[in-house]
Amino acid sequence: MIDYSELLTIMRLNRLTLATPFVIALGTCFYVLESGAQPGTMKQIVPGVWFREGEMQTMGHCNNIVIEMKDYLIVVDANFPSGARMAMADAKKVSSKPVKYVFDTHHHGDHAYGNPVWTRAGATTLAYVGVADEMKRYEPAGWKSAAKTRPDVAELNLPTAEPPMQTFTKTPYVLDDGNRRVEFYFFGWAHTRGDGFVYLPKDKVLCTGDALVNGPYNFTGQGNIKNWNNVLAQAQKLKAEHILPGHGAPGGAELFAGQMLFFSELQKAVQGAIHDGKTLNQLVQTANGKTTTTINLPATVKNWAGDGLGSQVKDVFEEASQGKPHGEIVGGK
Repeated sequence: MIDYSELLTIMRLNRLTLATPFVIALGTCFYVLESGAQPGTMKQIVPGVWFREGEMQTMGHCNNIVIEMKDYLIVVDANFPSGARMAMADAKKVSSKPVKYVFDTHHHGDHAYGNPVWTRAGATTLAYVGVADEMKRYEPAGWKSAAKTRPDVAELNLPTAEPPMQTFTKTPYVLDDGNRRVEFYFFGWAHTRGDGFVYLPKDKVLCTGDALVNGPYNFTGQGNIKNWNNVLAQAQKLKAEHILPGHGAPGGAELFAGQMLFFSELQKAVQGAIHDGKTLNQLVQTANGKTTTTINLPATVKNWAGDGLGSQVKDVFEEASQGKPHGEIVGGK
């Protein structure tokens, strides 16, 4: 079961009170062509590709990417149900073509719980097979937990999360209509066992889900932290010029360098503390629902080091001490 309280802490959603019902509205979408994207806006990255930054601080939404094919659209990530409705409305504003595929980069609720919204509208949800496998591990517990605090999940009145309709095992899985080629990759277990990447070779655009984020949004609870940078190194070989993360603003190749350095420094600091005989209780403290740490990371990775650092230190410590991926430690075998 995913610990949504920990996930939201790491994503710095302290301004979002999920226990309080909120209004799910479509609102107004502003189109940004050159400046950086902002929550609830659409930014054209290259012709036919738009980046929608999710309302993370207020509604817990992930980012979405809309990719225009000859006769249809591909949307990256189903989002939460409320985010799915917003992304669907905004996709219609940039193209009259129907959404044919929605790609789940992984199984977490803010990326996949909107699946029923899209399939009821006629789209096919698509993912690497590992996403469906992760749902078998963590559902329906995660869905039921989210339904207690999120009206958009509860109102669907479903017993569990809807798995992707179509999965693939060999990568890259390719969609090519003659106008645009879209490649779907799985490089291994980083954030989850199902982490999927979407690459547009002609446009040099890479959609990374939560395997690569731009900011302090790394949830490590179900990850393979030791292997995370190995996965990113494989994705880095694609030499993409436009990096569209699951959370945070879009960027370039510098996002790879920054996040990989963050994980290197995090693991080095924890391993050093273990070598010095420090215990977990000496490194991490929890009081009044907030987890803090005595570990300090260099300023070079401050973009990725935030309020969730204490939880990340705990996860790295447990993974290093027990010699297996943290996702296995929390029961997802």
